Amino acid sequence: MKKISQLFLQGLLAVLPVVITVYIFYWLGSVAESTLGTLIKFILPHYWYVTGMGILAGFGIILGIGILLKAYLFRKLAAAFESLLERIPLIKTVYSSIRDIAKFASADKEDDLQKTVLLTMDNNIKVMGFVTRRSLSLGANDNLVAVYVPMSYQIGGFTLMVPESRLELVDMNAQDAMRFIVTAGMTEPTSNKPTV
Repeated sequence: MKKISQLFLQGLLAVLPVVITVYIFYWLGSVAESTLGTLIKFILPHYWYVTGMGILAGFGIILGIGILLKAYLFRKLAAAFESLLERIPLIKTVYSSIRDIAKFASADKEDDLQKTVLLTMDNNIKVMGFVTRRSLSLGANDNLVAVYVPMSYQIGGFTLMVPESRLELVDMNAQDAMRFIVTAGMTEPTSNKPTV
């Protein structure tokens, strides 16, 4: 019975990430199809509608917004809309949090916020994290660095304010580092060679 339990658990661990990933994409597709599909049915004659047009419309809208954001005028309009959202108390908190996480996870963003670091704690314990802000001044402490340290197998983490002298850059991009941390070091990092 113990052997069957181990085999079942091994199979579950292999299947679970695939199932969750497929389900998330299925859910996104279902929302796009039900929302935009209803709108398309309202605009087009019913015999023109083909299942999947809602998903294609959602993809097209997101792609179109990405293209428009390259235009100066549209960027200004988007910034004005963002400024408006940031004046509404509850919406400001939710929107700005989601926006900051999305910016952090963006693959084409290459600045200090994408830097993976090792933070040296007491007793020479090393913790991996990400720089989220530099040159902080809190009370009598100047030139602190905010480092986000995610927790393994959980959504959440800690933001630690530390002197830069405790940080060591790691030659690993943010996506690989996040995967390494969230899986408690079970995934193989593409590179873990510290750089000065």
